[in-house]
Amino acid sequence: MVLRVSFVIALGFFGAQLAVAQTLEIASLDDGYVGEPGEHSHRHGYGCCCHDDAGHEHNDIKHGRVDTHAPAFLMGDHVHKAGQWMVEYKYSNMYMDGNRAGTTRLTNQQALNFIGTVPPGVPGVSAYGATPTSMTMEMHMLHIMRGVTDDITAYIMPMWMVNTMDHLRRNGTTFTTSNRGFGDLHFGALWRVYNGCTDELILNLRFSAPTGDIDNLTSIPTGTPSEFPYPMRLGHGTWDARPAIAYRSYWECASLGLQGSFLLPMGINDSDYRVGNEYRANAWFSYLLDCDKKLAATFRIEGLWRSNFIGADPQLNPSLISTADPDMRGGEFLNFGYGLMFMRPRGGRLNFEVTHPVVQNLRGVQLETDWAFAASYSKAF
Repeated sequence: MVLRVSFVIALGFFGAQLAVAQTLEIASLDDGYVGEPGEHSHRHGYGCCCHDDAGHEHNDIKHGRVDTHAPAFLMGDHVHKAGQWMVEYKYSNMYMDGNRAGTTRLTNQQALNFIGTVPPGVPGVSAYGATPTSMTMEMHMLHIMRGVTDDITAYIMPMWMVNTMDHLRRNGTTFTTSNRGFGDLHFGALWRVYNGCTDELILNLRFSAPTGDIDNLTSIPTGTPSEFPYPMRLGHGTWDARPAIAYRSYWECASLGLQGSFLLPMGINDSDYRVGNEYRANAWFSYLLDCDKKLAATFRIEGLWRSNFIGADPQLNPSLISTADPDMRGGEFLNFGYGLMFMRPRGGRLNFEVTHPVVQNLRGVQLETDWAFAASYSKAF
């Protein structure tokens, strides 16, 4: 309840910003996104300039500005002109340290003593034999986009994943597991269904193919090859629908974005389970820091709702460790992000963002998120 109320308040704040901003808007240029710098009037000084040297207001609202892209963690927020390509490299890293049940932080001993679901036919135990203590989830992604028409852009996103998890045994010894390889392949199309003078609405028809391995084996810690638990796996094992919708509004010195996105797995995978549904709502505000509109600061609020898994992998025993329990995968999150984006003089965009959780309400015992970082470089041609 606290998460939902907080997020409603946050959206209300951004809505108020939009209402004020639209009273300040001026006429815009021709329709159509242009991702790289175009012609600019001569301006001087720092901070956003709303007049040229002759004292005239500029109406070039969407053109040649860095904040036509969303903060670094988000995608599906802009389209390209017909025939235009964009190539982007993106790196992200999420770090988790310590366990939490609900909204309560747990010591390692409390995590070891926390017992959740025990499947039928498996004898119950009084405590786990081991618990995760920390984890990093790294992603290297290549994002390729091409404008099919001025309002439709197709894209594909292959990615390489590296998951590393540290553990503590009940006897006090530690061990580390690592899994790496290609993740699920994301692809789809963006359709700009509305293109106003100062705002636009974009639908994202996104899917993912099950190219990430969910059956990789490790001999750690038992010495016998066994499958990785759920959070260490590289994909979902199912075809997933990932639709989204984004609204963008621009004015001379800043811009606003709203995005709703969904993760909807289609069917059960070969290991007899599917991951839970996800629902995300994002609101962000970008403020231009220089007169050439090449540098901007971004601030973002995200609400995330994730359900537990459906089914269970029979190769995993949830009585041994919490990460093998499909009923300990869901939760509710409120995240805050901040970052910078910069457009290079000869084209190309650098985008950085750091996020921190404000609220985490986890189902069962899970590693809590401490921070996440994303950085990207993109170039349109």
